[in-house]
Amino acid sequence: MKKVAVVTDSNSGITQSQGKELGIYVVPMPFMVDGETYYEDISMSQEEFYTKLLSGTDVITSQPSLDHLSQLWEEILCNYDEIIHIPMSSGLSSSCESATVLARGYSGRVEVANNLRISVVQRQSTLDAIKLAAAGKSALEIKTILEEDCFNCSIYIMLDTLYYLKKGGRITPAAAMLGSVLKIKPVLQIQGDKLDAFAKARSISQGKTLMLNAIKSDLQNRFGGATVENVRLHIAHTMNLEAALSLKQEMEVIYPGIPIYVDCLSLSVACHIGPGALAIACSRNLKVS
Repeated sequence: MKKVAVVTDSNSGITQSQGKELGIYVVPMPFMVDGETYYEDISMSQEEFYTKLLSGTDVITSQPSLDHLSQLWEEILCNYDEIIHIPMSSGLSSSCESATVLARGYSGRVEVANNLRISVVQRQSTLDAIKLAAAGKSALEIKTILEEDCFNCSIYIMLDTLYYLKKGGRITPAAAMLGSVLKIKPVLQIQGDKLDAFAKARSISQGKTLMLNAIKSDLQNRFGGATVENVRLHIAHTMNLEAALSLKQEMEVIYPGIPIYVDCLSLSVACHIGPGALAIACSRNLKVS
C-alpha cells in the first residue's frame, strides 16, 4: 500500500498546529499589506488581519509561490510515496491551477484535487482525504473521489456590510450606498466554484431564516434528509463568534444529534466580504470503503 500525504492550504481553516495534530500539511496563504508579505497563521493571525482590514489598510490576497510549494512537496516526498493536494476552489483563486501545472512535473506522484471547496467544506474534504488515504486509496483515487463529490455541498453567507464588496469593485458605489441606507443584509452563496448573490434580507433575523430555509431545502432535496449518515453541518463567520455560537444553538434544536462544526471563514473570503459575516454550510457525508 502506498503511503499518501495530504496537503491543503490555510483557506481550509486548518491551522498549522491542527495540521500537525491531524497529520495534514497546511500551506499558509500569503497576503500583501502595505507592500509587505504576510502568511496566514504564521506571520499574520486572524486578529492582526482584522485590525488592518478595519483600519482601512489595503489587504490583498495572493497565492503561494511555486518555489515554496515545490520545496514543500519535495520534502514530503522524501517520506511519502504520493501527495494529494487540496487547494481552495479554482473559481475563487488561481492557486489551484498553478498547483495543477506544477504537479505535472512530478510523474504522477502529486495529484491536485480541484473539488471546488473553501473554508469549512474544504476542511471536510481534507479530513475525508485522510480517511481515504488510511483506507489504502492512492492519490489519484482520492483526487477522483473528491472531484466527483465536488457539488455535494452548499455555503450561504450573510454579510454585515456592503463596503468591502464595493471596495473590491464587485458592486457599484451607488448600490453600496443604497444598501447601507436601506440596511440590507445581502446573502451570498457558494455552489461549486463561484461566489454569487442569493437573496437580500432587511434584518439579521430575516437573513438567518433565509439561510436556514436554503440549507433545509438542500438537505431534503439533494442529500436525502438531515441525518448523521447523510450530511455534515457547519457554521462559519468573520469576527462574529458570538453570533455563530448562538446560531449553532438554534440549529442543534432543528437538527438534534447532528454535529455542527464552527470555524472562522477563510481570510481570502474575509478580504472581500469584511467582518461580521455569518455562514451556514452543509456537505454530504463521504462514505469511505
